[in-house]
Amino acid sequence: MKNRILSFSAAVILIAFTACKEETNTSENANNSEEKSIYKGNPVTHEYDTKIDSLIAEMTLEEKTGLLHGNTMFATAAVERLGIPELKMTDGPLGVREEISKDSWAPVGGDDDYATYYPAGGGLSATWNPELAYTFGNSVGEESRARDKDVLLSPAINIIRTPLGGRTYEYFTEDPFLNKKLAVPFVVGVQDNNVAACVKHYAANNQETHRDYVNVKIDERALREIYLPAFRATVEEAHAYSMMGAYNKFRGEFLCENNYMLNEVLKGEWGFEGVVISDWAAVHSTVESLKSGLDIEMGTPKPFDEFFLAQPLIDSVKAGKISEAEVDEHVKRVLRVMYSLNGVTGEDRKEGSLATEAHYKDAYNIAAESVVLLKNAKNILPLKTDSIKTIAVIGANATKKNALGGFGAGVKTKREVTPLEGLKNRLPESVEINYAQGYQERYSKSEKAKFGDVTLEGPVTVNELDPQMLKEAVDAAKNADAAIIFAGSNRDYETEASDRASLDLPFGQEDLIEKVLEANPNTIVVMIAGAPFDIQNINEKTSTLVWSWFNGSEGGNALADVLIGDVNPSGKLPWTMPKDLKDSPAHATNSFPGDSTVTYDEGILVGYRWFDTKNIEPLYPFGYGLSYTKFNFSNPKVNKQEAYSSNETISVSVDVENTGKVAGKEVVQLYVSKADSEVQRAAKELKGFKKTMVPAGGSKTVTIELPVKELSYYNVDNKSWTVEPGTYTLKLGNSSRDIINEVTVNVE
Repeated sequence: MKNRILSFSAAVILIAFTACKEETNTSENANNSEEKSIYKGNPVTHEYDTKIDSLIAEMTLEEKTGLLHGNTMFATAAVERLGIPELKMTDGPLGVREEISKDSWAPVGGDDDYATYYPAGGGLSATWNPELAYTFGNSVGEESRARDKDVLLSPAINIIRTPLGGRTYEYFTEDPFLNKKLAVPFVVGVQDNNVAACVKHYAANNQETHRDYVNVKIDERALREIYLPAFRATVEEAHAYSMMGAYNKFRGEFLCENNYMLNEVLKGEWGFEGVVISDWAAVHSTVESLKSGLDIEMGTPKPFDEFFLAQPLIDSVKAGKISEAEVDEHVKRVLRVMYSLNGVTGEDRKEGSLATEAHYKDAYNIAAESVVLLKNAKNILPLKTDSIKTIAVIGANATKKNALGGFGAGVKTKREVTPLEGLKNRLPESVEINYAQGYQERYSKSEKAKFGDVTLEGPVTVNELDPQMLKEAVDAAKNADAAIIFAGSNRDYETEASDRASLDLPFGQEDLIEKVLEANPNTIVVMIAGAPFDIQNINEKTSTLVWSWFNGSEGGNALADVLIGDVNPSGKLPWTMPKDLKDSPAHATNSFPGDSTVTYDEGILVGYRWFDTKNIEPLYPFGYGLSYTKFNFSNPKVNKQEAYSSNETISVSVDVENTGKVAGKEVVQLYVSKADSEVQRAAKELKGFKKTMVPAGGSKTVTIELPVKELSYYNVDNKSWTVEPGTYTLKLGNSSRDIINEVTVNVE
């Protein structure tokens, strides 16, 4: 049947897309606060409201409700007689998920749904590079179109409140500013391909433990300053077309029927005109959820016509519990999004591309900038391949694949280069590689997942090393010029639906690492994980420590290029690595995980804000990461000496000199402090950053634009953002603890 839904002008969309790409690739300010003008999404269109009204007038109540709930696992119902297609969705934090059956989680098993596996959110965040966030979004958006999807369930941008979080690997950062500066270009990149980004999980979904029912209590200032800024930015700047309602409760109401969060804040204050889609099986009512702002119910636990927004909604309208006119308003939102996606099935809509070499290169570029060099005391790195004849590669993570695994969305991919494969691809043929597995991933099963379990089945790790495997690893290390041990975690261990019980390394790895270090001091320890672990003892005993991530199809090649020096590492930690779990704010306040209720007692002091304000020394601070060269900051300046008004922008510049012998990228981080504030403030807050390449022996002046409005705090008394007058200290450094230069400004 010919599609009756009219479409946007493809030319307009193409021009907007091209302009965004050109600015992204040429702008010197792509990585600072001015990016708001670069990464600007297209708002939901009202151009076809009259047409939409006429369509709704022709629809039956049954057809209307079909647009408001899942009719299959990942799609709403079509209205074929009116030319209205399904709204087709797909999981996407790591790439486009394989096709699954219409009525179960069973894979279809086709040969046309292989996709690119992209680095997880932790890896993207560690790049500190908004341009790569756009690259990620645009690339996975192209793959979504190639798979004929309308909605990509990504990005996942909840604040990392606890290092134990099961989805920390998938989320972005502990900082609201860094979160929003990555989330906005990601969303714009996705939607430049006529695919709706579904930003998740709105909101305060910061733990997996009890996530289905836990009641989260956050004071209003912390809510506004920490947990909502990234969501707000994706609405107001990126114009996200959809938002996913979270599982948990907030202040006593489930978030998929939370009038304050959905109607008052999201749709009212922020002007969100897209659709609110529930997390799968996160709906608990019919009339309340619809009236409170939910638009589409998705899920799996029962027949689709028994969903709350299916037959029960029809019955509620007929019983007079909710008007059909109110149903129409939600249907109208869905149809507006369909039109905004260039007609959904229109001929002018982008076709996309899937698992191309260009996309694998995108994944490589992200992975290459994400690797964090934590320690290089003896300058073992980069590897001197001309003087090494044998290398021992040790650890199951050298061969572990993470595209699939655990509970939650993965990617079916034809390419996932492991670290061992990457080394074989990159090391000269003259270097002999001897591999020893070293440890086994051992689990003991329980029937039901609970707090502390590490996969859906609820295994508890068994930490004993196999004696024979240990001997093979030690022997390999003894007989090698250098050793690389790949340890850490995997996506079976860090997983949706359960948080970790501790920061301990699983599978006996700490003992293995210690024995390998004793056998060969020239051992490089590479941790592959998405969240912090207790590596304090390892850090003290090893001279060389690298942190990598679940890093996508090209992760092994990117990691090998860093180890041999073809890529100079430039990753920075997107979260604080504590020395002890009790040092982290949610644990220091004994407010995690709660039971039926969890209260965020740390308030605004999340992540490094807590560590820096309370003078608690972390193992590695937020924003930390070394390079194979050295950088010096000097000559900090602001653009004027007079006081700034609240509507002005502070232009902060600093000279960055590369004092080493190789070119490298450094992230200039701008933190702000106010010593005499009338309200509680953190010791410092990230308010700007820029990643820049500096040639060996060269220097570059880096300028960061800081709108004075970024200095505001949320005034609970008058429910508004307030810029407090007075003196502010602007601190320039390369981590939250390494402040190199300071300059003060006055605000009227």
